[in-house]
Amino acid sequence: MHLEGGTAFFISWLGTFKLLLFAFGKGPLASHPPISIGRFLAIGCLPIEFQENPPPKSPNPKFETYPSPSKSHPNGQMTQNPPPKSQNLKIETYPSPSKSNPNRQNRENPPQKSQNSKIETNPSPQKAQKLPLNQVIRGILFVILIGVLKYSEHFHQKLVLVLHCLYIYLTLENLLAIVTILTRSLSGLDLKPHFNDPYFSTSLQNFWGRRWNLVAHSILRSAVYEPTRDYSAGVIGREWAPLPAVFGSFLVSGLMHEHIYYCMGRVRPTWEVTWFFVLHGVCLPVEIILKKALKGRCRLPRVISMPLTLGFMVVTSYWLFFPQFIRCKADVRMLQEYGEFATFLKNVIPSFR
Repeated sequence: MHLEGGTAFFISWLGTFKLLLFAFGKGPLASHPPISIGRFLAIGCLPIEFQENPPPKSPNPKFETYPSPSKSHPNGQMTQNPPPKSQNLKIETYPSPSKSNPNRQNRENPPQKSQNSKIETNPSPQKAQKLPLNQVIRGILFVILIGVLKYSEHFHQKLVLVLHCLYIYLTLENLLAIVTILTRSLSGLDLKPHFNDPYFSTSLQNFWGRRWNLVAHSILRSAVYEPTRDYSAGVIGREWAPLPAVFGSFLVSGLMHEHIYYCMGRVRPTWEVTWFFVLHGVCLPVEIILKKALKGRCRLPRVISMPLTLGFMVVTSYWLFFPQFIRCKADVRMLQEYGEFATFLKNVIPSFR
């Protein structure tokens, strides 16, 4: 189940779309200058996108102020007093106090300011500490959930529904996290995140566009959304062109999920998964239209919008997304594979002692 489902998702869907985009000079595989063959294969076969380094703002203030004094001026213009300007440049190029402080205050105390600039311009250690902790917590929850699902026949059906939603999320989260950790350890490069805390979603647009499966969202945006939007703009105008583009993206996503389900269960499609994405492909444009009509006058607080969004996701998933998943006993077979893998580890680990 894991090998076939992962292969269908990684290569049959995302890999094929990346190659189609590459044929038109677009997507993550098309880069100028061209990327190496190793990175090309990694991006093509795995659900990853390398995080491009931001423009050299914080790490290279010296290079900006040294050769071009005009850039040190907020308006990019030369002043009429070059000597004082050159003195300020010398002060900026060594500890860079004014660069690190957006208000350009306290220039008379560069040692303290240089310490603050290091804290502001180097947040990576904090992220490096936070990311593994989140992954460890999700891994522990996933192990606990596997043990709980073995006794799902003793629980209420609605509780089992919530557990299945959590199970799908943690399965994808941990699977993609493993791929990310392996790729990052081999390449040493930063990767774009796959999820952004989808349980904090405040709307369907927020859930699908900014929090859920961001790599698949990026590929669908480049391969389906943007071409459909550009074509629709010539028919219905630029203002309403995103609506059919959103629907087309959900329709293609539904068909790709049908393909993944077929590879996992070898069961003839019933098209319920496609209807799940068609439903969301209709509801999300309606949400966009309402937001445009209201123009921010009536916005629900997060305490209300978050439960409504997650509730809608759970109810529609139970109605259309999970029946085919449960019908082919995918959850049971995946739990069996976890048990077989645990038995394999028990037999292999003593041999290394």
